[in-house]
Amino acid sequence: MKITGFTSWLVETDPGPKFIWRNGLPGSHGDIARGTRPRKAVIRMETDAGLVGALEIGRGDAVLDLIDRRYNWFIGENPLLTELMWNLMWEIDRIEEVHMRALGLLDMLCWDVKSQQAKMPIYQLLGGYDTKVPAYASTVTWPTLAEYERYIKMCRDIGFKAFKLHAWGDVKRDIELSTKLREWVGPDADLMFDGSAGWDYVDALEVGLALQDLGFLWYEEPMREFHLGSYSKLCDKLTMPVLAAETSDGVHWNMASWIEAKALDMTRVSTFYKGGFTGSMKIAHMSESFGMRAQVHGMGLENAQLCAAISNNDYYEQLVMNEDQIKGLDKLGSLSIVDGFLNVSNAPGLGYTFDWDELDRTALRKVTVTERMS
Repeated sequence: MKITGFTSWLVETDPGPKFIWRNGLPGSHGDIARGTRPRKAVIRMETDAGLVGALEIGRGDAVLDLIDRRYNWFIGENPLLTELMWNLMWEIDRIEEVHMRALGLLDMLCWDVKSQQAKMPIYQLLGGYDTKVPAYASTVTWPTLAEYERYIKMCRDIGFKAFKLHAWGDVKRDIELSTKLREWVGPDADLMFDGSAGWDYVDALEVGLALQDLGFLWYEEPMREFHLGSYSKLCDKLTMPVLAAETSDGVHWNMASWIEAKALDMTRVSTFYKGGFTGSMKIAHMSESFGMRAQVHGMGLENAQLCAAISNNDYYEQLVMNEDQIKGLDKLGSLSIVDGFLNVSNAPGLGYTFDWDELDRTALRKVTVTERMS
C-alpha cells in the first residue's frame, strides 16, 4: 500500500462552553479574537488501496501550513509501516520543530488506515487490554466553592467514582477545596489534583503535603516542567505519586530523562502531546519496565483507543464544565460515559466521519498534496 496524497481543510468550528482555568491562565475562549470563531483542520490521507485516514485538530492555520510544506515527503510511503512513518516524521521535526500537537498527526492517520485494512480496532493492534475503562470527572475551574460542590455531587450522582480538580492556583483556597472534595465524595473515591504548573517548589510542597494527608491518588504538574531538580526534590519529600512530563517535548527520550532524574512517579501519555499512538506506546511500555503507571491525558476518539490498549493506565479523563454538558455525557455516541465508565468502540479506524463535499463548500482554505518533492 502507498500514500497517494493528503487533503486538508481549514474550517470554522463551535467554540464550545466558556470556562476558566486557574488564576493567570486565559480561559477556554482566550485565543478567539472578537468577532471570529475558532478554526480547526480536517485532514484526509489517501492511499492507492482506496482506504483513507481522517481526523481533525485545532490550530488549523498552522496545521495546514505544515501539511502544505512538509507532507509531500510522505507521498509514496507505505502507511502500514507505522514505525517507519513515525521515524520519518521525527526526522521532519528535527528541522521543523513541529508543534507537539501536530507531531503525531501522521502516525494517527496511518493507524486509522492500518486498522481499517486489518478490520480490527486500533486498541487491539496496539496490544489490547480492556475496553471498559473507568472515567474520572476532570473539572474546569469554577469561581466558587459552592459551584464545585454542586457539580462534583452531580458527577457523583451519575456514577463517577474518581474526580480531579483544576483549582484556582491559590494555596490556601486550593487546600480548602481539596479537603471539601474528600468530604463530598467519601473515603473510597480516587482523587487527583492538577496544579496546571502554577507554583514554585515551596508552594508545590505545601499543597502536596496537604493532598497526601487527604489520600489523593496523584499530584499532577504542580510546577512548570523545565527544572527536573525541583521535581526530584518534590518526589523525595512526598509519598503521594507525582504525575509529570505532560507538556514536555521529546516523547520517550525526554521521558527517560525524567525517570533517570527520579523527577516523577507516574508518566503522562496522550496522542496529542506524545507523538500519536506510536510515541505514546513507547512511553507506556518504558514506564511499565520501571514499575510506573502511564496515565492517559485528555479525551477524544484517539485517547479512548489508547486507554483500551495499555495495562498501566487507570482512567479515561472526562472534562466536566456545566450542568447541561454533565447531564449529556451519556449521549456522546462512542464516547459516552455511563455509570462512570467509557466503553471503547470495537469498530476499525478512528471513527471520524466527514462530508467531503460539504467541506469543499464551506472551508476557508483547502490544501492538496499529491506529489513528492526532493
